[in-house]
This record gives sequence, C-alpha cells and structure tokens, in this order.
Amino acid sequence: MPLPSFAAWRHQEASTGFEVVFIDPPRFEGATAAVEAGEPFAVRYAIELDDAWRTRRARVWSRSRGGEREIAIEAAGHGEWRIDGRPAPHLSGCLDVDLEASSLTNAFPVKRMRLAIGEAAEAPAAYVRALDLAVERLEQRYERIAGDRYAYASPAFGFACELVYGDDGLVLDYPGIATRHRFP
Repeated sequence: MPLPSFAAWRHQEASTGFEVVFIDPPRFEGATAAVEAGEPFAVRYAIELDDAWRTRRARVWSRSRGGEREIAIEAAGHGEWRIDGRPAPHLSGCLDVDLEASSLTNAFPVKRMRLAIGEAAEAPAAYVRALDLAVERLEQRYERIAGDRYAYASPAFGFACELVYGDDGLVLDYPGIATRHRFP
C-alpha cells in the first residue's frame, strides 16, 4: 500500500501531545508538541531518506523551557555520520535516525529491513532527544512476529513492546507511547 500524504499520532501514557507528518517521499516533514514529566516541548523535523529507506539527512528544531535548538544530522556514507558538519564516530554503523518525539521514525527500519515472519534484526539508530537534541547511539531490535506485528526492544531503556503497523508500513499502535489517529 502506498504511503499517505500525511499521518498523525496521539501520544499516550509517556507524554501528552500529538505528532503530524507530511509525507512526500523521500522527504518527511513533521512536528510534535507534547508535555512529558511536566516538561513541555515542541519538535519540528525534516528527514530525507534514500531509495533503500536509509536516512540521508535530518534537520531537527526544538523548543522547550530550556530554549531553542537546532541540529543537522547527515549520513556520510558507509554507516558514518556527521552532526552539524562534525564527524560522529559514536553513530558508526547506524542507518536510521530515531527521534524521541516521533512515532514515524519506527517505520524506517521496518520498511528498510523487510523481515519475513520469524526473522529478527538489530537496527541501531542515531537517537535524537526531544528537549536538548542530544544525539546518541540507540541499540534496537525488531522481530517480525506476524504480518503487521513486530516485537521491539530497546535495552538501554529497558523497554520492549509489540508494535502494530498499518498496510502502509507506518506504526498504528506503539504501546505506552502513541496510537495513530484515523481519519475518515
């Protein structure tokens, strides 16, 4: 199924807020506004992928009580990255950008890896924090357990859940994080 021209998610449990993304492959432009643990934030992003669903570049803007921030992340090739033009060796081997404030970005590794039912794979990502835009390496694992369901684990956060995806490859249900808003 082709990607829609836009998608939206309502945050649940971990934060209260909403995310909207406008989709024009290979470009994804969106924004999230939320409150988490009493901290309000707004994040805007523009992410560009290549034909294999690998992140080529991302620009992220954030506003919180701590001020405004902006960051540019770019794949330098062969799994190497640059943050604001400087090499980021701690991200070596990552193929995806994962935004803390976004449910969209969990679609990228799933679309890229095309796992068969029963297959699993590691998918380390350049993880961008919402409040300060700090970028760290995030180890992640996806296992396809049914046609639309993946067992997801992020050991650094001690987090695991079952993600449900739509026919278009975007997350429908991210337990404890967000659910996709359905439009008529």
